[in-house]
Amino acid sequence: MGHGVWWRRLGWLLAIWCASVAALAVLAYLMRLLMRAAGLSN
Repeated sequence: MGHGVWWRRLGWLLAIWCASVAALAVLAYLMRLLMRAAGLSN
């Protein structure tokens, strides 16, 4: 059990990091869309 644990932790860390980066990218894209929509409405 002690041998294959670190790469599994590293994999989880990488997966969580990728998910957070993807969430931030989606959030930034949505903010850009909202700003563009607000600019067009004004």
